[in-house]
Order: sequence, then structure tokens, then C-alpha cells
Amino acid sequence: MIRISLDLMGGDFGPQVVIPGAAKALERHPDISFVMYGLKEQCEPILDQFPKLKEKSVLHDCELAVRMDEKPSQALRRGRYVSSMWRSLEAVKTKDADVAVSAGNTGALMAMAKFCLRTMANIERPAIAAIWPTMRGESIVLDVGATIGADSQQLMDFALMGGAMARALFEIDRPTIGLLNVGVEEIKGQEEVKEAGRLLREANIDSLDYFGFVEGNDIGKGTVDVVVTEGFAGNIALKAAEGTARQIGEYLKAAMSRTLLAKIGYIFAKSAFDMLREKMDPSKVNGGVFLGLNGVVIKSHGGANAEGIASAIEVGYDMAKNGLNQKIENDLQKYHAKRLPPIGPEAA
Repeated sequence: MIRISLDLMGGDFGPQVVIPGAAKALERHPDISFVMYGLKEQCEPILDQFPKLKEKSVLHDCELAVRMDEKPSQALRRGRYVSSMWRSLEAVKTKDADVAVSAGNTGALMAMAKFCLRTMANIERPAIAAIWPTMRGESIVLDVGATIGADSQQLMDFALMGGAMARALFEIDRPTIGLLNVGVEEIKGQEEVKEAGRLLREANIDSLDYFGFVEGNDIGKGTVDVVVTEGFAGNIALKAAEGTARQIGEYLKAAMSRTLLAKIGYIFAKSAFDMLREKMDPSKVNGGVFLGLNGVVIKSHGGANAEGIASAIEVGYDMAKNGLNQKIENDLQKYHAKRLPPIGPEAA
């Protein structure tokens, strides 16, 4: 049984969308149980509409919900110990849940997660990893907005964490890793990125296959399993991709309704367009993973519908079931053990 801690008050729509999303996830994964946190008077009437979900859930009443526009520092001061967001994270800390899922304010969730769960040993900064649809399936991109900037060692840590996530999610033994850069040549890019490339080459980690530098167009191609960058560039890439997907969707919609002939053509090609819509639907890959914490935390898109919430819950389910944090800890221990100087006679 995988125990999911769920912040019912997160997102633009709160329990009206989060609870139906949990019901969808439960239909597909009967081995899930939920520990739910929210304002009981708002949540209980909605939960009563889903008897199967209610049977597999425990609902805890909370004093307040973190607002979507709240500053992280303010949310931490106001919501520590009493908000639905904090208590959903605390359930992971106390081992009452295997993973926490929230569609709430990203900055507040990261601040609370760092304060409540703390970072793993040897990890200076956590990262948010996104699952990215590509021409050959899916890839992982990190960091997409946890922090701005990163030095070479932090990029190295992101590579280790992203590789562990790829093994947990895609079930591949040796995922390929690429560093996002302005060119593939070794002389190009910022010094931190070039130094991170050197660290990855020289580390020779048996659980990773370092590909080299990749460019922005390689993300959509699926050139590598894991694309590593710092949060500023990663967040811009993510928002640009989301905007481009919506733009293409609007172009297609306008083109198909422009003339009678186009409308007839759409009828004949409807199945192909449905497949394209399915591929471009953000809800199918919804769920950013907070990596580097002593616990698994999934951030759903704030505007997600019920299907999107279900997708985020399923990402958390996969991460918990496949031992994401254990894989990260093992890789970190192996890497840092190699970096330590020898002790005893060998040192001489």
C-alpha cells in the first residue's frame, strides 16, 4: 500500500478538483491510501460524493490554507504547523505517508518542504524536476525553478538526482545525462557548466551515462534521458514550451475552422488530431518532483484539472513504489565516497 499525503486546499480550485483527481488515481491504482489535509467544512461534503475514496482516506481538519499569491516567507510564518500544506509535508516526515502531493503555491511549498523535511546529506540545494514529453517518449529536466543559479558541484548533484529519478520512473539501468548549454562544443558556455561537464566525465559513475552538452532543441527531441540546468534557464524553458504548445493548439483550432473544406478535412483526420491533443495535454505529464529532500514531494500545476491532479498523484506513486530517495542516497554515497581522500596506509 502506497500512502499519499494530499493537500486538499492547494491549487486554483482546491478540494473541488483535488478530491475528484484523487478518486481517478485510486481507480487506476487500488493499492493507494490517502491521508488528506484541508478545511473540513469545505472538504467533507465533496469527499462524501466518492464513497470508495472516502473508505481509503483519513481526513484531517486544518486551521488554514496557504494562498496561491502568498510570499514564501509569509506562508511559512503563518502556515507552519497549522496549514494543510505544512501538515501534508509533516506526514512524510513522521512516516505517516510515503509521498506528499500539493497543487499549492510553488515558492511556499518549497520553503515549507526545506524547513520541514530538510535537505539530504551532501545536497546543498534541492531541485524541481519536470517530466517532459519528447519525440521519443519522455525526458526529465531539472532544475525548473527551485533556485536561481548553480555552481558546478550543484549541477553535478542535479545530475545524480535526475539520473536516480530516471531509473525510478523509466526503469532504465543507465540513463543518459546532458548539460544544457548554448552549444555542444566544450569551449562554449559558462564556466560553471563547463566545469560540471568535466566533473561528470571524470566521475565515471556506473549508474549514469554522460552524453555531453545539449542545446535547447535537444529537449524536445529527447536526445538524452535527463537534461540538467539551473533554475533560471530551466523555468524559462518550461514556460516557453508550455506557451508554444498552447500557441500550436490555437493555430490548429483556427486553421480547422477557417473554411468548409478545412472542417470536412478535420472530420476525416479527427483521430490524428485527437492523438496530437493527447500528446500535448499538460495534464498527462503533470507533476514536478522536489529532489534532494528527506522525503518525496510532488508539485502539481496550480491550474490542473482532476485528470492533472490524478497524474501528479501517479507520479508520486511511481516515485514511492520504485524507491526514488533510496536510489538518490545510494548514488550520492557512491559519488562522495570516491571524492574522499584515502585514509591510513594508502594515503601514504
